[in-house]
Amino acid sequence: MQQEREKPGWFWSRHAALAFAVALATLVIDQANKWWMLDVYDIANKGRVYVTPFLDFVFVKNVGISYSLFSMESETGQYFLAAFAIAASLAMWVWNNVANSGRLMAVALGLIIGGAIGNAIDRVRIGGVADFYSLHAYGYYWYVFNIADMAIVAGVAALLYDSLRRES
Repeated sequence: MQQEREKPGWFWSRHAALAFAVALATLVIDQANKWWMLDVYDIANKGRVYVTPFLDFVFVKNVGISYSLFSMESETGQYFLAAFAIAASLAMWVWNNVANSGRLMAVALGLIIGGAIGNAIDRVRIGGVADFYSLHAYGYYWYVFNIADMAIVAGVAALLYDSLRRES
């Protein structure tokens, strides 16, 4: 008799531990980097620091979402955006567990969840998201970002890749 495959639950599934570990690692790395940049390196008082011909360190507090859309400078606005990030993270956690998909999806969602929670913590702690890294070339400056942002972008790219292929 063939053993019936365990049905995924909404809270825990086959790759939940992997998603949790990636989310936690992303959150810890992001928050440690923000602590170092703000409290040890004191980037807020240094202005623009030229690191390489294509990378600068500069402190920008983003009170909106991506590219400063929907800017909300009030404390209530920041709490609203933080609550939205937490709600979206919970929805992605449930999605990971209900879909019971493969490892790539678990890693992708873990990156997004960890990044979203890291940025939500900033909103509560400093009233906006702390961004530091400015890439530029030939006079064109891309937006200023942080490790959480990189994790979110990598997670979305991995989700797109995962949706275009079949995992065996």
